[in-house]
Amino acid sequence: MVENVTRINYKDKEIILVATAHVSEASIALVKETIELEQPDSVCIELDEGRYKNIQNPRGWEQTNISQIIRQKKVGFMLVQLVLSAYQKRLAKKLGTKPGGEMIQGIKSAEEVGAEIVLADRSIQTTFLRVWRLLGAKERMKLFVALLGLFGTKEENDITEEDVAELLEKDMLTSILEEMQDTVPTIVKVLIHERDQFLAYKIKNASGQKVLAVLGAGHVPGVIDEINKEQDMERINAVPEKRSKLKLIKWIIPMLIIGLLTYSFIQNVEMGWHNLRIWWLWNGGLSALFTLLSFGHPLSAAAAFVAAPITSFVPLLAAGWFAGFVEARVRKPRVEDLQNLSEDALRLSSFFKNRVLRVLLVTIMANVGSAIATFVAGAEILRNIL
Repeated sequence: MVENVTRINYKDKEIILVATAHVSEASIALVKETIELEQPDSVCIELDEGRYKNIQNPRGWEQTNISQIIRQKKVGFMLVQLVLSAYQKRLAKKLGTKPGGEMIQGIKSAEEVGAEIVLADRSIQTTFLRVWRLLGAKERMKLFVALLGLFGTKEENDITEEDVAELLEKDMLTSILEEMQDTVPTIVKVLIHERDQFLAYKIKNASGQKVLAVLGAGHVPGVIDEINKEQDMERINAVPEKRSKLKLIKWIIPMLIIGLLTYSFIQNVEMGWHNLRIWWLWNGGLSALFTLLSFGHPLSAAAAFVAAPITSFVPLLAAGWFAGFVEARVRKPRVEDLQNLSEDALRLSSFFKNRVLRVLLVTIMANVGSAIATFVAGAEILRNIL
């Protein structure tokens, strides 16, 4: 396993990079042996504060406040995390290990030798927000399709020895992203190349003359390349503002609809009421229908029906929030739903059984229905006027 340990001299420091696979038992042993042998002053771990806390408290999902997730607009963020976590757990189960076992071992061994622990990765929330804000509409759709593709991945018993061998050479995330290099280059840039820069900066600035870093194998070449360069940490650690065009569109469309409805009433009161009914039935109806298609409760669908025609005029609000809140109240998530979150996230059927996943699905689908209806109803109102 010596080939998975790289030594770099940086100024007066010796930096040791330990390349791991995030689901490999052999990687866990390598981390333990290398730290005990090298006795480093600092051990850098490829984790941020949030993931570190999750590792320290693996049952943290059980304290998830689903209403707060909806209120903070983190439904999509949570779903992506769950899908990637579930995929990693599935592969780890095949290997008889735990996801992130090498990071856990790195923390444990660092404590045993008295080394300082450095959380060297960028916040996962910052990373995902940078991805989302920097993607164009087409790239966002490609990302969505790629994540859907994970639902079709093999079960543990269908994973071949070749699959396992490939995972020992690369970390899980890199393996997924390499397939998207050509179609969604922004994702690879933010999730891999920017994090290489962030990791390199944290590693070379760790305290002590001997620094050991536990990294996914996919990051090692990039970190080696970045060590002797200057990193613009302010840029790569900043969350980009929402695109001004998107902000403008969010307000322009509602204003156009309001203008069309107002014009309808001015021209003919009867036509005005007719167009208002069209708006309400299409917007509320499709939002409610998409809620029911997600196996949402009838009361959640009713909430979507009432909220969608109103929230479509106010970009700061969303019909899915109301439908999701009602779903969470009527069908309160059970402890077992929270316990099984990361396992259920890769089975589409579980989205209709696991109450937490169903709340997330209802929230998203109610918004999708309302968004589609805005264009359909708007077109029909315009047609009536013309």
